[in-house]
Amino acid sequence: MVIFEGISKRYGVHKALDEVSFTLEKGQVLGLLGQNGAGKSTAMNIMTGCLAPTKGRVLMGGQDVLLSPRAAKRMIGYLPEAAPLYDEMTVQAYLRFACELKEVEKKHIPAHVEMVADKTGLEDVLQRKIGNLSKGYRQRVGVAQALCGTPDVIILDEPTAGLDPRQASELRQLIQSLRGEHTVIFSSHILSEVQSVCDRVLILHHGKVLCDSALEELKNRENKLRAVIACGEGTLMPALRSLEKISHVEVIRGGEPGTTQVLLTVREDGAERELFTLLSALQAPLLRLQAQERSLEEIFLKTTDEIS
Repeated sequence: MVIFEGISKRYGVHKALDEVSFTLEKGQVLGLLGQNGAGKSTAMNIMTGCLAPTKGRVLMGGQDVLLSPRAAKRMIGYLPEAAPLYDEMTVQAYLRFACELKEVEKKHIPAHVEMVADKTGLEDVLQRKIGNLSKGYRQRVGVAQALCGTPDVIILDEPTAGLDPRQASELRQLIQSLRGEHTVIFSSHILSEVQSVCDRVLILHHGKVLCDSALEELKNRENKLRAVIACGEGTLMPALRSLEKISHVEVIRGGEPGTTQVLLTVREDGAERELFTLLSALQAPLLRLQAQERSLEEIFLKTTDEIS
């Protein structure tokens, strides 16, 4: 559905993007991550045809965004960080205007506006002026205009920026409801938000792709186990550090007397069996063993720190 092929973008001597490539299938939700200046907004502007790349091409459903802009842009719905709203228009008039720009047939516009308003929770404010709406509703209007024309690809740049927790939660639920029906590209600085919404993550750093992976696969690359063992630290730690399938052992302080709580970084499959064998030989009962899932924040920080 989306092919971002060998894209580079220069501003004078500064290279904002450097040979960036990725492909998205229909229905996927991609989280686009990176520090300020990593190239996220540049990538989105190139995807939507608002900016021409120095090198490479973008295809939307097989249509080149630069060579066939009308056909390609008909497939795209875009919400930039600052939503393009007209405060003096009513929500209904604005959405009708957005439908006209997206070339929705005139006779279908009223039903289309009603459908988009229902999907974004705007039914009760259609007759209100946009300038009188709360920040949360204004963002909903921004998402609604991106949905006009039923585009195949929805691109959202920091859609929850400036929203209170309730508004942000409601907007995340709205974005999740788009999964499957639309391909969604979603940029946010709130990593827990990306983790809850996206099924794939692409990390940009200084204009290069550091990571492009399914979220579950990324979280499982470095498994960790939290264990509580009825054994003293002095006896236990040297034994744990001798295990071939465990790459790192960290003691977690504050456990119950007579026990040692540790965080084990797993190097390869079979670490649990190796651990059970060791503890049996030491006659040290395993009281608790729990898989420790890495947060997206940990993954992001580790990935970018390794390059910086």
